[in-house]
Amino acid sequence: MLDRLGLTHMERFFMLSLLIGLVVGFGLPVQTAINSRLRQVVGSPLRSSMISFTVGTAFLIAVLLATLQGLLIPVATFSQQPWWIWLGGILGVVYLTGNIILFPRLGAAQTVIMPVVGQLIMSMLIDNFGWFGSPQHALTWIRVAGGIVVLVGVFLVVFTTSARNGLQKTRSSFLLPWQLAGIATGMMSAAQAAINGHLGVVLHSAVKAAFVSFFVGTVALILIVAIAERGIHIRSAFSKNNPWWIWLGGVIGSLFVLGNAYLVPEIGTGLTVVILLFGMISGGLLIDSRGWLGAQRVSVTPMQLIGVLALICGVVLIKLF
Repeated sequence: MLDRLGLTHMERFFMLSLLIGLVVGFGLPVQTAINSRLRQVVGSPLRSSMISFTVGTAFLIAVLLATLQGLLIPVATFSQQPWWIWLGGILGVVYLTGNIILFPRLGAAQTVIMPVVGQLIMSMLIDNFGWFGSPQHALTWIRVAGGIVVLVGVFLVVFTTSARNGLQKTRSSFLLPWQLAGIATGMMSAAQAAINGHLGVVLHSAVKAAFVSFFVGTVALILIVAIAERGIHIRSAFSKNNPWWIWLGGVIGSLFVLGNAYLVPEIGTGLTVVILLFGMISGGLLIDSRGWLGAQRVSVTPMQLIGVLALICGVVLIKLF
């Protein structure tokens, strides 16, 4: 189809990368909505996260075997590398489980946007101090300005009241703790990305790094669920009355990781973040406005759309300058 448009090879490649980024970014709020529905089925956010991580791990094992990369980790990695390179999976558990808990309280759009704020705050700190083996980038005034623009965008998207939405001040104030929790989970997500990026360099494979992260998260969740909930009780998930798509959350999460692994080396981290952010926020607003996948239907206002544009502009200033 791209060939018919008369585009050059580089232009076709960029358009393909753009399409992949938008689809992968759109998938994140879809994953959150699916896992929230799975939570209703199994009766626990921890069980839902455990199933999602297990499915994601199985999918990544299939990818590694199909690409002949193998599953083994060099023994020297355990003794020669810092202890924190294994924490990506734990942080991923907190981020995924947090999103499942936040989704029914904040809606799809806010469950995407509030963590984005946390991701930007933590990513700026990581860049400024060079944490987790990341390249150090000084915090410039342009990037600070970008952060302010992002906060303005968040205010417009999240806190704008509308007669059509029927939001009340009492409800908004009640949501504040959950919104702050969303920011905190976003900060952990950014730390996870930096840790997995370093692990990918160490293992010479972004896919293997993603597998290690998912595997650690799966083991941790199995232990947590077994202890906290006195056994693995997920029989209800296998009921024929459940929609088939409740099993897709882990696959979508894996594709999100793989999409990042593909795009970053090809088009750079900055442009990848911008494209993914646009897909994520667009997906969240669309799910809210249409009430898809069990989400509570909430109309989208013009001010929210302006806030989305402000968010994108702020991310461009932070990531590309």
